[in-house]
Amino acid sequence: QVQLVESGGGLVQAGGSLRLSCAASGRTFSYYTIGWFRQAPGKEREFVAGIDYSERTTYYADSVKGRFTISRDNAKNTVYLQMSSLKPEDTATYYCAADYLAVVSPNGRYDYWGQGTQVTVSS
Repeated sequence: QVQLVESGGGLVQAGGSLRLSCAASGRTFSYYTIGWFRQAPGKEREFVAGIDYSERTTYYADSVKGRFTISRDNAKNTVYLQMSSLKPEDTATYYCAADYLAVVSPNGRYDYWGQGTQVTVSS
């Protein structure tokens, strides 16, 4: 089992950058594939980016390719989402989720979720 806590959200102007962190508890963090998702008011939750447990594979939604970068530091039990060239349409609550020994995919099981962190991009 793993507990996840997101941080790093905030208010930023369009074109700016933010780095989100997903900190995990538990000694088996390195066995979990981590995905970042987001949900805007009135919209369905959508997959943003993911990184597998081996750190070999990353996966990005088309809407964020070239602007967002996901990385992980297993020694710190943390996954990061570096967001650049932010747009107002990136405004949402961002969640990280964990999937045990999984191939990174938008459609994974993701059994464990954090509470979310709000990102607001002003125009």
